[in-house]
Amino acid sequence: MPPRKVVTGVLLAAGSLAGSVLVRRRAARRQARVDLYAADGSMHSFTEGTPEADRLLPIANELLRAT
Repeated sequence: MPPRKVVTGVLLAAGSLAGSVLVRRRAARRQARVDLYAADGSMHSFTEGTPEADRLLPIANELLRAT
């Protein structure tokens, strides 16, 4: 295989990987979630659609609008 084809293949693979990471990050950013931190250092994350998040998201949105 000529070196030029190898370089083209590597660049294509790197571009595809970078594109998939960006798409994944953008999709994760759109989903609303609530992160609760406890005094012992533990954290619980509730994504939109769970009963806990459905109860807490309106309160969090109201607090964010107030600031």
